[in-house]
Amino acid sequence: MKKIYLDYNASTPLAPEVVDAMQPLLHDYYGNPSTLHWAGKPVKELLNRAREQVAELIDCSPSEIIFTSGGSESNNLALKGFYFRNRNKGNHIITSKIEHPAIVNPCKFLEQTGAKITFVGVDRYGRVSPEEIEKAITKETILISIMHSNNEVGTLQPIKEIGEIAEKHRIVFHTDASQSVGKVPVNVNDLKVDMLTIAGHKLYAPKGIGALYIRDSIQLEPLIHGAGHEFGLRAGTENTLLAAGLGKACEIAKNQLGHHKIKDLTDYFWRQLKDEFGEHIVLNGHPEKRLPNTLNVSFVNKIGQDLLSAIPLLATSTGSACHAGNVKLSPVLKEMKVTEDVGMGAIRFSLGRYTTKDEIDQVLTWLKEIV
Repeated sequence: MKKIYLDYNASTPLAPEVVDAMQPLLHDYYGNPSTLHWAGKPVKELLNRAREQVAELIDCSPSEIIFTSGGSESNNLALKGFYFRNRNKGNHIITSKIEHPAIVNPCKFLEQTGAKITFVGVDRYGRVSPEEIEKAITKETILISIMHSNNEVGTLQPIKEIGEIAEKHRIVFHTDASQSVGKVPVNVNDLKVDMLTIAGHKLYAPKGIGALYIRDSIQLEPLIHGAGHEFGLRAGTENTLLAAGLGKACEIAKNQLGHHKIKDLTDYFWRQLKDEFGEHIVLNGHPEKRLPNTLNVSFVNKIGQDLLSAIPLLATSTGSACHAGNVKLSPVLKEMKVTEDVGMGAIRFSLGRYTTKDEIDQVLTWLKEIV
């Protein structure tokens, strides 16, 4: 039997077209894109094209795209960069309790420098309430950061509604869209966001490359000081090789948005699981407002890691950690008030572009045998 990969939320394989787009930079184009001679000009053109491809996917200007090393750096630049440049206007930031550590930990760091952070809760589906966001606003609030979708349960957040609240109060709004870009439509103008994070390895581009959308009017303090690369916001010679890969991945994603193959396969998987296990399986996350590829389910009174350990050919993730008989729920499930008997059996299946129905059927067979 072959190995089956259902952990696309953790990372995706490189798309063949992405590999092809990077090949010239491995062989023929080696100049520094900041130089003006014959070796640097074609590299600069490839870098500019990549920036355009990323911008086209989220409907912004290429000048509003900053290439970074990935989602974590983009989030750090958004939070720290904005706070350190604008803390004379206020010191309060609002975020949620279910953010990725790349948001939570920078916020905790900023608390040590004088920032005040409000972590708002979520409902049982893992969804933030726009009303709770508005209630948390004070005269010192300068930034709101809420993830576009949750990486663990896939729940989509009411970003547009929060964006409207931020706009009304003249507060800058950032969203970590690492899990969403390429899976669902993401338009920065429709969402009314001022900054948005992209992670390359979540949409079939290489690891080590990401981007941060920064609306033209937003001023940030760089994290890396040096020469004036990336519009003065990220010093260091640009990694054009990886940027070209991200650009191509964004172009492919734009052309494929609206296709329903992955969602149909995810829905099929859930129907089969429900038919087989009935009341002994529970869906975690919103039943409808959810990423089309993400299925977080709990096998009641089972331990997720034990189930996966019995299926070594399956690559996917659990929602709890078990050590010496003690189960620790993930922070996301805990904030959703998932009970321990349910949460300890959580498994996150995340499908992708190369997942097949035969693979899903094989996983169903394994689960029937093990559970």
